[in-house]
Amino acid sequence: MRTLFPPYAHPSPGLALDGDTWLIQDRPGRRRNRHQRLGRVDLDWGGRSLADVLADVDAWREEGAEGLFLDRAPAGSGGVGPVALTVRLAARRGLHRIVLNPGVPTHPLYRDLGVKICTFDGPWSAYQGWAGDGVRPGDGHLVHGVPVELLTAARRLMGRRGAGFGLATDASPYVTAATSGAVAGTADSCTTTGS
Repeated sequence: MRTLFPPYAHPSPGLALDGDTWLIQDRPGRRRNRHQRLGRVDLDWGGRSLADVLADVDAWREEGAEGLFLDRAPAGSGGVGPVALTVRLAARRGLHRIVLNPGVPTHPLYRDLGVKICTFDGPWSAYQGWAGDGVRPGDGHLVHGVPVELLTAARRLMGRRGAGFGLATDASPYVTAATSGAVAGTADSCTTTGS
């Protein structure tokens, strides 16, 4: 299973990362590593203007990102058109590796876009009872807030549920920068910090 590190979870310096590791960078700036880097573009559930989204796409292209992580993407049929246009324009700019993150199963039309889709993005407490309706083998699962002693069990559960990529981490996307140093933890041999 590929490992995808969202902006709030970072690999420890000693962890050997391979070509199947994707690192999401929250905003353009100093490149932190040499691994596959995807630039995060917030779609605000389809609420952002196309002009603002494309400005972010262009910033990541200029930055030299390998692709995009389209975060907070819409999942319903009404959002397919704008997301499809964003994917197509990103490809024209040389950004072909796209991960769509609605965090829930999407309308079937999104499957025609030819991108990776994160169909779960949430806390461990929700993932344990998640039925997984509407997902396919190979989809991404991002599970946060996993107790350290259950990280291996969470990763195994992700595998049994057919996750093709993702991460199980004890970090939380809701941790503020002011408290991140006090709550650093691990994510399957990865050190994570809040952002």
